[in-house]
Amino acid sequence: MSTELNLRPIEPRDDAGVAAVIRQVMPEFGASGPGFAIHDPEVNGMSAAYARPGCAYWVVEDDAGRVLGGGGIAPLDGGEPGVCELRKMYFLPEVRGRGVGEQLLGQCLAFARAAGYRTCYLETLAEMTQAQKLYQRMGFQPLRAPMGATGHFGCDRWYALELG
Repeated sequence: MSTELNLRPIEPRDDAGVAAVIRQVMPEFGASGPGFAIHDPEVNGMSAAYARPGCAYWVVEDDAGRVLGGGGIAPLDGGEPGVCELRKMYFLPEVRGRGVGEQLLGQCLAFARAAGYRTCYLETLAEMTQAQKLYQRMGFQPLRAPMGATGHFGCDRWYALELG
């Protein structure tokens, strides 16, 4: 396996790789039925979906250029102004536990702050225990109910971080 990892903004050439990561990782955690992000129309065209103002998405690639994961920020659908959502942050098993999630989440939060967001929201699953540990370590607080109108009714854990 290649060991060098690169974090960079998504490009159109990454769309198929990012979609493949999402479609591989989500079912691993039981997130393949209705109400999960795997069915979002943007999955097939992530570079275009995150080219809008207030949005950004980054990919993690190995030194051979293979997409191993990614994550991004966008305004929270149906949310209040000033609230963004951490979206579609997934990694293939071979890069988990190497600090990549923390690095990418830091990049996302820096972008959110620079873009003027006040709060960052995210949705996840009880089964994604390592992700939840990362979110809590980075200061996210658990919520009792979802925010906005993401349509991801399959998610059962919600977090928010005040960015101020």
